[in-house]
Amino acid sequence: MELQLPLWFEITSIAVLLLIVIADLVLAYKRPHIPSTRESSLWVGFYVLLALIFAVLMFFFAGAEHAGQFIAGWLTEYSLSIDNLFVFVIIMARFSVPRKYQQEVLMVGIIIALVLRGIFIVLGAQLIQNFSWIFYIFGAFLLYTAIQQAFQNCEEMDDKESGVIRLLRRRIPISQEFDGAKLRTVVDGKRMFTPILVVFIAIGTTDLVFALDSIPAIFGITTSAFIVFTANVFALMGLRQLYFLLGDLIEKLVYLKYGIAFILAFIGVKLVLHALHENELPFINGGKGFDWAPEIPTLTSLGVIVVSMAVAVGASLIKIRMDRRREVGSAPH
Repeated sequence: MELQLPLWFEITSIAVLLLIVIADLVLAYKRPHIPSTRESSLWVGFYVLLALIFAVLMFFFAGAEHAGQFIAGWLTEYSLSIDNLFVFVIIMARFSVPRKYQQEVLMVGIIIALVLRGIFIVLGAQLIQNFSWIFYIFGAFLLYTAIQQAFQNCEEMDDKESGVIRLLRRRIPISQEFDGAKLRTVVDGKRMFTPILVVFIAIGTTDLVFALDSIPAIFGITTSAFIVFTANVFALMGLRQLYFLLGDLIEKLVYLKYGIAFILAFIGVKLVLHALHENELPFINGGKGFDWAPEIPTLTSLGVIVVSMAVAVGASLIKIRMDRRREVGSAPH
């Protein structure tokens, strides 16, 4: 089903969204501070409300199907963005980034994420338009990513990052201490980079990995480049505030990664089924599609995403409560 939207609506939407993101990032740069829980909650709520308003506008301009695709795509990207926060927490802790300057670091991470996802969206849309068999590759990649998501631990990721950092320290003069949020500083009369550079590179490589994961995932829900891009922008909106809102809770949501892994696996299966249904590869079934391969509707995808995240978060919160009770019960009286 082709997306039918007025050109002025698409251009205006993208322009307004980018202006909001830029204003948010400039605000973070001008006012470096640690947001309170109330401030972070209000901003996250504001951005969620904006996404819902945009979905309503999509409903009126393009119909229920495309509004549903946007909601499902936005929730998928939002889920993966929350997963991204796990890695940001590890990076911030590993390099002891002062909490006051973490906003600037997150700001750079969001800019990198926007640029990378924009590039991958353009490439993905072109591939899908010209090569329908790419869904086989997208689907297989998401299934592989889902397995990695479920079984890879943070220690393994730290080991990989430490190799990159050791290489950087050998090649580039990097100071031991931060100098505010500055990228360069002077130590004993010698100009050198601060550890902020290493943090930026670590976050940039992380964003690259997540862009590779998230773009095939949302193309499994919609083939509209406009929906894919807007869903990604809305998912990245408020990510900085969400980081401070969740705080230490992020590390305690131990089952969240399984919920995200299930979503990726589901979309991977959906993509493979779609590829089988539309098959054009001559060495598979003589280049004909498989009638038995179902096309999973958007509403079903939306339900799976919501239920998966709700179960994963709910189970994590129950575990947190049970762990606290055990700690209280085992404490000496």
